[in-house]
Amino acid sequence: MSLRSERQEIIQQQLKRRYARDRRFKAYCVAALSSALLFLVVFFGDMITTGVSALKETEIQVTINWNEDTADYPYSAVPEEIQPLVSRAWLRNLPRVMRNNPELMGTQTVEWALADSRLDQYMKGKFTKLDEQQQAYADQLNEEGRIKQSFNTTLFTNGDSKIPEYSGLASALMGSVLVLILTLALAFPVGVLTAVYLEEYAPDNWFTRVIEININNLAAVPSIIFGLLGLAIFINFMGVPRSSAIAGGLTLGLMTLPVIIISTRAALRAVPDSIRQGAYGLGCSRWRVVRDHVLPSSLPGIFTGTIIGLAQAMGETAPLIMIGMIAYIPDIPTNFTQAATVLPAQIFTWFTEPEQAYQSRTAAGILVLLTVMISMNATAVYLRHRFQRNW
Repeated sequence: MSLRSERQEIIQQQLKRRYARDRRFKAYCVAALSSALLFLVVFFGDMITTGVSALKETEIQVTINWNEDTADYPYSAVPEEIQPLVSRAWLRNLPRVMRNNPELMGTQTVEWALADSRLDQYMKGKFTKLDEQQQAYADQLNEEGRIKQSFNTTLFTNGDSKIPEYSGLASALMGSVLVLILTLALAFPVGVLTAVYLEEYAPDNWFTRVIEININNLAAVPSIIFGLLGLAIFINFMGVPRSSAIAGGLTLGLMTLPVIIISTRAALRAVPDSIRQGAYGLGCSRWRVVRDHVLPSSLPGIFTGTIIGLAQAMGETAPLIMIGMIAYIPDIPTNFTQAATVLPAQIFTWFTEPEQAYQSRTAAGILVLLTVMISMNATAVYLRHRFQRNW
């Protein structure tokens, strides 16, 4: 074999090994992507399968005797054999209904009552604590058409409750809205103005570089540290009410501030210097250049970073635990100083409950939280592509 043939043979072997490594690397990448997709499918599949059942509630048809005994002992208003199958919360509400409707006194009506969680789980084919006699009676009522399943409005209209079938997300949803409003009110103006100063006005010296390094470091600090900071400053020092939306909003505002500053500075840097120089050439002051040219051009990036920062704050639990927003909140808060909770904290609370009915409600709460966060991120993507400018 000639020297040339030997060299060609060596080159061919090297090329085969190189192509084999390339194929293996591609296979590793495909396997990694497939594993990630499989995890997402399993995760969302389990959440949807478990959470969808919570979107339906079981109701049972009962005959109610409205009399004086109902006001003192509401359980006497329904037949004794049905009492274990009806929600305690629904029965306890009967005296209030009588007070609001005095014309019901001495009458008998047929109503659809909220079923107990044990009956609800049994009708959904899950583990139940009903005994055999109660299960047989429930099957008989179901065959007679006296049991039905309808959309679970309770999940979205009620606050938290120690009675599983009566618990809902309304207080957590309102608390999340109040907290996000305060987070935006603090983080957005302070973050944007800080970024504008650092990018457009501040001199490039050791002091501003130290500030920039600390801002970047704060963006990577564990969120629970901001909870400790909020506990020390806002609650212990400033006297802000514990477990209130204002305490949560201020704490999450501090946590979101570095994210907005960094994203705003990146958006300001993306504006070409020719825009600034052209404005200066027309005699504009620095303030007019920033206000009329730089900020309008960078707004898509600023809004995108702000929405992503708010979405991150929406999913935080650790800093809010430190300031007491993991508390049991049955009533919907109506102002910023009332005790409140947020969706992630409510999900965590339900997850720790031993009752079977809370598991499906936990999954439903996760689906609601994911829907809100995906919507916020989709809005950020839309704004970025809708208003993005190519220079």
